[in-house]
Amino acid sequence: MRERAFDLALWLLLCVPVLLRSDPNDGGSWTEVVVGVALLGGCVAVSRRWPPVPIAVMVAVSLSSTLELFTASYTLALVAFGYLAGRRQERTRTALWLFGAVAVAGLLLTTVTHTSLGQWFTLLLTLALAVVAPWLIGRYVRQYDRLVRSGWELADRMEREQEAVADRERLRERSRIAGDMHDSLGHDLALIAVRAGALEVDPGLGPAQQHAAGELRRAAADATARLRDIIGVLREDDAGAPTTPAGETVEELAARARASGLDVTLAPTPVPTLPGMSGLALHRVVQEGLTNAAKHAPGAAVSVAVTPDPASVRVRVVSGPGTAEAPLPSGGTGLVGLDERVRLAGGALTHRVTGDGGFVLEAVLPRNPPAPLPAAPTSARELDRARREVRKGLARAIWIPLALLVALGLLMAGVALWTQHQSYLEPEDYARMRVGQSLAELTEDLPDHPLDGPPQRTPAEPPGMDECRYYRSTMLAAIPVYRLCFVDGHLAGKAEVP
Repeated sequence: MRERAFDLALWLLLCVPVLLRSDPNDGGSWTEVVVGVALLGGCVAVSRRWPPVPIAVMVAVSLSSTLELFTASYTLALVAFGYLAGRRQERTRTALWLFGAVAVAGLLLTTVTHTSLGQWFTLLLTLALAVVAPWLIGRYVRQYDRLVRSGWELADRMEREQEAVADRERLRERSRIAGDMHDSLGHDLALIAVRAGALEVDPGLGPAQQHAAGELRRAAADATARLRDIIGVLREDDAGAPTTPAGETVEELAARARASGLDVTLAPTPVPTLPGMSGLALHRVVQEGLTNAAKHAPGAAVSVAVTPDPASVRVRVVSGPGTAEAPLPSGGTGLVGLDERVRLAGGALTHRVTGDGGFVLEAVLPRNPPAPLPAAPTSARELDRARREVRKGLARAIWIPLALLVALGLLMAGVALWTQHQSYLEPEDYARMRVGQSLAELTEDLPDHPLDGPPQRTPAEPPGMDECRYYRSTMLAAIPVYRLCFVDGHLAGKAEVP
């Protein structure tokens, strides 16, 4: 409804100049009024679907009245439809082709009708100011509206996504909890199983105590299996490595494992301290190596070697083949998470089985881990891109009309110089001319084209002359000029007039 009301108001507004300038009282006719009003109504009707069409129609109607394109009846329509085309049209190529076609058509009409190029220059000036400039302003308004609309859309999207932030954070926290349970509880359960296994075979205990120790070892194994199932539920497939707080040093970790019954050697001591993610990764590599040895190789000796150098620290955990017949079950995700933890710290992790059935876990960690670079939000990138488009639209709306005016001025100056050169009569040729010579005899000395007429305030022509021609006496100055008058095709008088 609003669009129809706007179109109706626009049509009524554009009809006012037609009614005022095309009626019979102003040199027009009621037929011109009816045709103009009907054309304006049709142009308004199609301006939303085909924005360039009204411009082409108004240009055609204006050119039918004057080659200068400026008419009192339809210039307002050219301005309005130029602005609406820039405001409503997505692509610019069609409009640019239309503007070029109008300029070429004006030049062709000027050539065919043998009129002065000054009318074509006026056409170009009218086209630039009445059509191209409003079109560029419409393009800028369109880009600005797009920026505002993008801002509101991004704000609405951020409000909707804000509700999902809490859910994502809960999922991430669940993943961190899963990692903590695997790293900490799994390690502790493995050490409990090692102690229970040692008590189960201790000859100083009675059969009942040994049976209870066996049940404790089996309970630890069952708890480890349930822990693996819980981790499978909580851990996300694409979750990064959790940030497990290292509450103890590597020396304390090795001592606690040694107190639980593992045969652990650590060299050198003290272990070098690493900052940030590298320190956490170092603790996790040693913890995972001890946990795997307790699970898969109970009773085997484990050696931990930490080798520092100026740029990095190499940690190596080697365990021999186990002696127990019932190793604890494994979830199979420890090394995967450890590899992600080492990678995030900027290091590299390797592991392999030795020829005698042992296992080697090795990692190289940098002393200065790289800091993660925060990624720019997608909304900020989109808003920045929209702002750049608006700035480009504003620059085009300002500089393109100025560039067109400068180009038009240079073209007019060039054509003026060319015209002056075509009508310049050399002083030597003028001096050789004699009264009584025929026009055919003077053709070789005369320029190709005389001036269109005498300059302003030129003295009156001598009486009785059939024709008087005017030629420039200097290349740049408009006066004085040479006047050659003819009677019956012969030179009857010559003069230099101011």
